[in-house]
Amino acid sequence: MAKVCAITKVGSRMAGGYSNRTRATQFNPTGKVRKYPNLQKKRIYIPELKKFVSITLSTKAIKTIQKNGAYATLKKAGVI
Repeated sequence: MAKVCAITKVGSRMAGGYSNRTRATQFNPTGKVRKYPNLQKKRIYIPELKKFVSITLSTKAIKTIQKNGAYATLKKAGVI
């Protein structure tokens, strides 16, 4: 299972960490850290197809499905 949302296509990203003291004094990188999106595995019922679909979604995508409907959102994303 990839750590990528099926609808928004959001995945992990690299972020740098600098403390305020490091910024104020000298250049001293504290290293990179990987930030992951808030992904949830959901089982969604689609009444138009009369079946359940199990997909990995970000929380933003779950809100989008609640707003626009499951069938329309998944069709636009190319999942179904």
